[in-house]
Order: sequence, then C-alpha cells, then structure tokens
Amino acid sequence: MAEPRWLTADQMRSWLRLQAVVELLPGVLDQQLQRDAQLTHYEYLTLAMLSDADDRSLPMSALARRTSATLPRLSHVVRRLEERGYVRRSPAPDDGRVTVARLTDAGWEKVVASAPGHARNVLEHVYDRLDDQDVADLTRVLGKIVQGIDPADRFGVLAAEHPAIRSDGTGRC
Repeated sequence: MAEPRWLTADQMRSWLRLQAVVELLPGVLDQQLQRDAQLTHYEYLTLAMLSDADDRSLPMSALARRTSATLPRLSHVVRRLEERGYVRRSPAPDDGRVTVARLTDAGWEKVVASAPGHARNVLEHVYDRLDDQDVADLTRVLGKIVQGIDPADRFGVLAAEHPAIRSDGTGRC
C-alpha cells in the first residue's frame, strides 16, 4: 500500500487560511445583504447573474450552473424572488420545455440599489488590505484553483472578458 500524501507545513498554513475564508466570508457577505437589502447572498447572486445576462434572462439550467446550484434549490430561490416581484419565469419562446428566468424592472432596481453596499463590503473585507500585486497574485492563484475544480468554467470567470467588468475598468459585484 502506498504511503499517504500529506500537506507540507506551508501548504497546511495556506489551507487553514483558505478554509477560514471559505467558511467566514459567506456569513460576512450574507449579513450585510440581509441587513441592507433584505436579500441573502445567494438571492443577490441570482439577481446579479440575471442582470449580467443578455436581455437580463437565462434558462433556469444555465442560471443554476452560473450560481452553482441544483435546479430544485434554484427553483425555490427564484420562486421567492418571483413573489417579491424581482424575477419572472416563463417558457422559452423557441422551446416550451425550457423555463427562462427574467429579471424584472423591480429586480433590476434591486440589484442597482444593492450593488454599492455589497461592493463596499467586499472591498472592506477582502481588497482594502491588498495592494495591486496582492490582487494580481490572488487572481492568478484563484484562476489555477478554478481550472482544477471547474475546468468547464461554469461561472465564466476564467475568460479575459466578463459581463460584470465594465468598459471603464470597474467591476460591479
């Protein structure tokens, strides 16, 4: 039997810090959005993915991939967003078997109103402590990790262009 592989001390330090970020950051993001926008982070992510899509609409299966959700979980969240008037579901015009989620005007207004506070929170808890080289290093390292765990790039984050990056060089999260 082969000897098990173990992390080096440096890898373990890195892993422990990555685990802390993975576990703690979602709560930080969720807390601010719940307080300021009455949205969960996942609800906000769903609205944001629709806001970045052509015609502010996506088939539910594509939206599930972009938000890393199962269809049942996404359907439950979209139903709640529909009840609040932020999203509308309808059959695809070219294939009635496909359900399309579309951001309503009220949903667009909610994203626009919620985005500045969310961006401020992301800056405060992630980027304000980093210099330009740290950001470049983080982008490079995270890109390698994404390539390993999501080679199909369901989120579309490995491409040079992304709809969330504006032509003026700023990004809305």
